[in-house]
Amino acid sequence: MGMSSRPDPLGENLARLRTGRQLTQEQLAETSGVSVDTISRLERGQRSIARPATLGRLAAALHVDLLTLLGVQPTEQVSAGADHLRRAIRALDLPEFADNTDVLPLPDLQAATGVAWRDYIAGQHSALLATLPSLMVDTRRAVHASTGDAAARAAELLCTSYRLAAGLAGRIGLTDLAMHAAHRALDIARSTTRPELDQAASIRYLVWVLIRQGEHADAQRLAVRAAERLDPGPMAGADADKLTVIGNLLFNAASAAARDGHAERADDLLTVARAAAIRSNAGHVSELGIFGPRVAAIQHVDQTVRVGDSDRALELAGQMPDGSVPAFWEAGHRLHLAAAAADLREYGKPCHTWPRRATSPPTGYDSGPSA
Repeated sequence: MGMSSRPDPLGENLARLRTGRQLTQEQLAETSGVSVDTISRLERGQRSIARPATLGRLAAALHVDLLTLLGVQPTEQVSAGADHLRRAIRALDLPEFADNTDVLPLPDLQAATGVAWRDYIAGQHSALLATLPSLMVDTRRAVHASTGDAAARAAELLCTSYRLAAGLAGRIGLTDLAMHAAHRALDIARSTTRPELDQAASIRYLVWVLIRQGEHADAQRLAVRAAERLDPGPMAGADADKLTVIGNLLFNAASAAARDGHAERADDLLTVARAAAIRSNAGHVSELGIFGPRVAAIQHVDQTVRVGDSDRALELAGQMPDGSVPAFWEAGHRLHLAAAAADLREYGKPCHTWPRRATSPPTGYDSGPSA
């Protein structure tokens, strides 16, 4: 008896939505700007993933959101998306195996990478599971189809894709896959336009996975070593990108130290991170990390709550600098302040220091490799 395969939910749902609006494939192609061949292959299940821009154009032409177009429930989306992500991470990355047809221009890949990073920061896991695998395929093609500076810039985007894949896999509980993706990012970092910086940023994701695996001593040692190697010293000019990666590595090192029972060591590391944030002099937001005086202060307060020093946490909260960070980080910070206040039975004390934004953190709140 032969094995039956489950119909692809994207293709099945695309056909249903199209016919429900009484559109032919040619009419949908004209409205969306997606070729008839692509629409036909998606509907017939010959393609199970599509580029983010393609999905966006089809969803807009059909007047639905992305998840409606995908046509699956969130739990199903995680399962199906994880399979696509696993294949994309483990795909052979050798020139002789690369398909160099239909290579996207670097500006398009850069824009798509930016969208993927924003989805990651916002905790939009379902959307990212739907779009990140195809982005990895496209950036890999660009690396092998390019030469010189163009190849190095494409490698930078591929390295970013692997890092996002590591963070996403870790968030949905696939820690072994996350570790594999972090190692792939570290490998490709050697070929980017900024190898030293990309290697350190990739180590940050690898350290985060080690923490999730309970390897706290190794995680702390690796993070501190990477930060020390990247730091040019306090007398050097402030490089926002370098300071961002250094600060986030120190956040990870402090987290590992605290979880290993070394609260004082964690506090020392966070103090160094706050000094680096002062050197940066402003908030910095990019895929390399989110960093700045307020971010470092929030990390210090929240880590102090985690180790059970509620008195000091509220004292630090009273010295919180102004600045802007992602809303769900602020929301997570509010939860830590509430826990400290409840511990001390000082329910009104932190109200003046709580951030004004009241956005709830995403389900399964986890700020990722910088936490």
